[in-house]
Amino acid sequence: MKQIKVLHYDAFSSIPNKGNPAGVVLGGDQLTEEEMQKIAFQVGFNETAFPIRSDKADVRIRFFTPGHEVDLCGHATMATIFALVSQGLLEKKEEIEIETKAGILPVRIQTTPHGEIRITMQQAAPQFTAFEGSVEELAAVLGLGVEDIRTDLPIQYGSTGLWTLIVPLASLDACKRMKPDNSHFPEALTQMPRASIHPICMETIDQGSDMHARHFSSPFSGTVEDPVTGTASGVMGAYYVTFVDPGKTGPRLFVIEQGQEIGRDGRVRVTVTPDQDGALAVEITGNAVFVKEFAVEI
Repeated sequence: MKQIKVLHYDAFSSIPNKGNPAGVVLGGDQLTEEEMQKIAFQVGFNETAFPIRSDKADVRIRFFTPGHEVDLCGHATMATIFALVSQGLLEKKEEIEIETKAGILPVRIQTTPHGEIRITMQQAAPQFTAFEGSVEELAAVLGLGVEDIRTDLPIQYGSTGLWTLIVPLASLDACKRMKPDNSHFPEALTQMPRASIHPICMETIDQGSDMHARHFSSPFSGTVEDPVTGTASGVMGAYYVTFVDPGKTGPRLFVIEQGQEIGRDGRVRVTVTPDQDGALAVEITGNAVFVKEFAVEI
């Protein structure tokens, strides 16, 4: 048996036990893929990240849910970069590149006048595919009625590195009432049965926020709900620019709130910038806070 040290950080918050928990395991070069998966299962967070050496970028990061490896994870990226910076394991650069299974992505690291580290990561180019399944079945697996899903906005599979289903809801009340049955998601998501579901709402709790969201995991991931989701927040910004209010030029900034229903209040800042051809560049900005160190055995 090996004893592995895990660093617990909460991303998208400066308050411990808010935001989204992530495990960070340093020294990942000494671990096999099978060991990484076992560690992630033992940790039990939505994602555990393993920074390792890269021949192509400043650092390579591998991300594991308790059930399988994923290409990209926004909140675990925030936690990993925060860990590397705060422990002096990254050169003092304001711009770095990270290697992920979603590609090589640029990351900016800024320190505020108050000493807070803010991390901005570019996500993969957004992709969308129209949902062609049954809205009735989709509402049912979320524990809602069809009247809770907006008909004036499209239901779309979206990705900025990881596929999720964007479901526009009619009210905050619907967000609170949802009782998803993750085990039946694949039956409703026939086009992408391994996708997660990301209900969104234009009504917010905080007046300083632009959109509200929840995020429900694929049953294959081994978790149920992701408190504050980086990659899906990036998709939300691209969704808004593409389907809700298209046609404007220049960068668009959104503040996404998430986690309030489960006591994990967090914020993700999303910037969506269209180029001259209309292609969208998506960035998310967030922070993290150290919570504790613990060990698992594999």
